[in-house]
Amino acid sequence: MKLTKIKFTGLCAGIVLSFCSLAVYAAEDHIEQAIKHAKEAAKSDDAKTIAEHAEKAQAHAKTADEHLDAAIKSLDTAIAQAKGGDAAKAKQSVDEAVTHLKKAED
Repeated sequence: MKLTKIKFTGLCAGIVLSFCSLAVYAAEDHIEQAIKHAKEAAKSDDAKTIAEHAEKAQAHAKTADEHLDAAIKSLDTAIAQAKGGDAAKAKQSVDEAVTHLKKAED
């Protein structure tokens, strides 16, 4: 019985690490866009253009951050639930994390 819990905990840890890697990958789209717009703002001498690109950069950065924060929170919950032996709730929390990671990707 104890060995099964250890295997389950190891499996959950592996899943969490996989999703954390996915979180970094998912955020790249928004982060890349934030960098692109920030660079465009930095290149411009026109105040209006700077403001437009800076606002776009900020929006992408905030979107990635909000969804990644929510995904991390869901993964923290999943870990606690899995360690407590509640696989059903842990799975539900991981599913929520996946949803947030996908939204960070958009």
